[in-house]
Amino acid sequence: MNQPAPLADRLRAGEILHLPARVTHARRGAVKHAFRYGVDYVLLCPETARPGALFGRNRWNLFAVHDRDHGGPRAHGRGAQWAWDQLDRAGLKRTPEMVLALMTQPRFLGYGFNPVSFWMLLERDSLRAVIAEVNNTFGQRHSYLCAAPGFAALHAADTINAQKVFHVSPFQDVAGSYAFRFDLTGQSAAILIRQTDGPNGLIATMKAPLRRLGAASLLAAALRRPGGALRVVALIYWHALRLRLKGLRYRPLPPAPNQEITR
Repeated sequence: MNQPAPLADRLRAGEILHLPARVTHARRGAVKHAFRYGVDYVLLCPETARPGALFGRNRWNLFAVHDRDHGGPRAHGRGAQWAWDQLDRAGLKRTPEMVLALMTQPRFLGYGFNPVSFWMLLERDSLRAVIAEVNNTFGQRHSYLCAAPGFAALHAADTINAQKVFHVSPFQDVAGSYAFRFDLTGQSAAILIRQTDGPNGLIATMKAPLRRLGAASLLAAALRRPGGALRVVALIYWHALRLRLKGLRYRPLPPAPNQEITR
């Protein structure tokens, strides 16, 4: 039986993958709150992706990914070049086998919002680094570079820690730290983000199979989870209302960090 091509090679060849994901959030502390929902991600190499029916690259379609939505200021992103620049500044020695992939929720009928997208540096089947690109609902963005010393391969059991410096939820302080774990194979993806601030915090997970993107899977996603990113925003506000009704105090919006990425 022929072995499947390494994930990096598949993405370099232009393949786009669909991730029908299960996302969970569980709040820790005196006021607990948890939920789980489905969301559709795609994984692609922006520099080589070959879109098909119903999927657009830098143009309108049922689903679409635009470079301006990622890498740098919101709505004015530079796409993959921004991520390559950040990795270069962090000391990456780029090799021809490396591929930079983007895991994100695509726009749906022109509307887009991503609580978090992930730039993933792959070398064959090895994951070398991740840039978590975090957006809040107040128009701000900040990114966290997750990498082992020397950009050694990241494995499922490896934890990358980072100080929390960016305002995400109006019911949480900008305090504490994050712990990131990533498990990416040619068949599936799993991400765990644990935010800790003393007895308070949050655990968020995403798990999904990796499937080849096609018109049938896009239509199924549109029917199963209509609204795409607009549905995600509605869910965010719905759970914010529930937290407020549970008595949580609303924090005012602080300024965004001066730097656009935390290493």
